[in-house]
Formats: sequence, C-alpha cells, structure tokens
Amino acid sequence: MHVQEWLETVPAVAVYALVGIVIGLESLGIPLPGEIILVSSALLASQHGDIDPVILGACATAGAIIGDSIGYAIGRKGGRPLLAWLGGKFPRHFSEAHIATAERSFQKWGMWAVFFGRFVALLRIFAGPLAGVLHMPYWKFLTANVLGGILWAGGTTAVIYYVGIVAESWLKRFSWLGLVLAVLIGLTSMLVLKRKAKKTAATAATAEPTPAPASVGD
Repeated sequence: MHVQEWLETVPAVAVYALVGIVIGLESLGIPLPGEIILVSSALLASQHGDIDPVILGACATAGAIIGDSIGYAIGRKGGRPLLAWLGGKFPRHFSEAHIATAERSFQKWGMWAVFFGRFVALLRIFAGPLAGVLHMPYWKFLTANVLGGILWAGGTTAVIYYVGIVAESWLKRFSWLGLVLAVLIGLTSMLVLKRKAKKTAATAATAEPTPAPASVGD
C-alpha cells in the first residue's frame, strides 16, 4: 500500500507519533525512510483538516533533534568499534567508503557538516553518531543539530503542505493539469536543493585528505 494511502487510515495523533519516531530513529543512525514519511504526511495534512501542519512540523523537528542527540551520545561512547559494527549490520549505508566520505566532510566543514548533512540522506544517518565518534564539542553539535533540524523538518513540512494546498486549488480550477504542474514544481524545487547539497558533499569528498585530528573543532 502506498505510504500516503496507509497514513489516511490512522488517526492524526498516530501520524504525529509515527513521523517523530521514524525521523528520530533515522537521525539516530538507523536507515529508515524518514523523508518519505514526512513528505507523505505533509501532503496528507494539506488535504485533510484533521492533521495540523504546525504540530506535524514540530513533531518532525523534535524527532530530528532528539534522534541526532542520542546518536551523538551513542557514537561518543561506542567510538570506532560502533562504526565497524554498523558496517557489518548495514553494509550498504555504513560501508568503509561511505564512512570515509562522511569523515572527510566532517574534517573539512566541522559543525556545518551536521547542519548541511540534514539535507543529504547519507549524511543525515551519519551526522549524529559520527560527530560523537570524532568528539565534536557538544555545543557546536547541538547548535548545528537544532538549526538544521528546524530548517529541514519545519521547512520540508511547510513547503510540501503549501504545494499540496496549491495543487488542490488548481485541481478544482484546471482539473488534473493543475495537480500535475503543482507537483512537478514542488519536486523540481526539492531536487534542485538536494542536488546542491550533494554537490557540496561531493566537493568535500574529493578534496585532499588531511590527517585525522584527535577531535573536531577543539
């Protein structure tokens, strides 16, 4: 069953909880489709008055911030053996190549890797645990974590919600043509932002590697 069709069958409170939990677990370091759940829920909110987009965005933001913070604590305590264990459990996401790419991004960008990593699926999973493993000062991590969580979760909810509102309005006036055009505009905007974020991550990955410091940002 399509995600949005399934979400239509559960009460609003369950949608809020699901969004917060899935995004929290993804931010913690578990590969889950947090972005898909958030986008589907925001679209659903634009079509059904039972779901409040403000509460939805707040739950998504809270899940992102709390999940990243827990991931940071786990990474700081578990260290590199934790990354090796995750590589064995999730080789597709925590391969040595992916870890090396993420680590180079952290060494180059520091706390900004946490902030911009929120917009890139791979770094979104890595950010919390890797920041802890590299002993990034917590105040720097928390600043980037909070700002990135608010902008990504709250911004995504707002953009998709209003795209859904516009799509529904156009659908009434211009039938399916309005819906298709509105969805294409929304998807194009998201793809452009993702492309820019991935380009930034790729630039960091191809930069000359520097000796790994004992800690980041001290």
